[in-house]
Amino acid sequence: MAKKVRVIDLSLEIKEGLGKVQLEGLEPQQKQFWEGLAQALTAKIHHYDHKASVPVMLRSFPGVPQEALPDGLAWADDHLTLSVHAGTHMDAPWHFHPTSEGKPSKTIDEFPLAWGYGHGVVLDMTHKKPGELITIADIQEALKKINYQLKPLDIVLIRMDTDKLWDTMQYWTDYAGMGREATIWLVDQGIKVVGTDAPGWDRPFRYQAAEYRKTHDKSLIWEGHYAGIEREYYQMEKLAHLDQLPAHGFKVCCFPVKILKASAAWIRPVAIVEG
Repeated sequence: MAKKVRVIDLSLEIKEGLGKVQLEGLEPQQKQFWEGLAQALTAKIHHYDHKASVPVMLRSFPGVPQEALPDGLAWADDHLTLSVHAGTHMDAPWHFHPTSEGKPSKTIDEFPLAWGYGHGVVLDMTHKKPGELITIADIQEALKKINYQLKPLDIVLIRMDTDKLWDTMQYWTDYAGMGREATIWLVDQGIKVVGTDAPGWDRPFRYQAAEYRKTHDKSLIWEGHYAGIEREYYQMEKLAHLDQLPAHGFKVCCFPVKILKASAAWIRPVAIVEG
């Protein structure tokens, strides 16, 4: 008898705008922040329906009249303008810094395919408050709770249920994040691909910036990402539905789109759960 298999989508959609984020009534500086975020991390999409594409199709088939097409209609098409960091995506080491482990950093087209399919492990960090740092102790405690020891090339997914806030302001501002030490510790266990259901691997920038203003400690800035200078790894951001997965005992498939020399690329990651 064939095994029952569930395939679970771990991605959020690519779309225009920030959902329910309302800019009316915001202070000018806040409004500027949200407008910049929308411009940087959402898409501009132009949908061409079957009627709108008729002129293009007729130019592609010289001498063919519109009445030769079924119901006089052509193909549908869509044109997008967006960052490679929009929607669910994977960051390459090149995104973090020009070098990693003392060598030129890999771009997304250089992603080793063997790293994109492997055993998945979900680490529950839902107890961490917005702005809190996820530490090595947090990672080790989460592993202890699920009685699991990491293996090389496991794909580690950090669950905070941030995706439940998708389409709200809180999605972009209220989550915990990984720090340098915890990231390096994971890579030192043989982990090459990690992911989070938050919009970023690090804590929200406003927390890091506030702490820097108090301490002038530059190691606080983007510390989770900058761990990639010391250790080579790839990371997924804006994952979803990690709450639907067991803690381990499933596979993850997460291959990025092959964009030459890019810092990141969009992915449609899935979890494959048997039984």
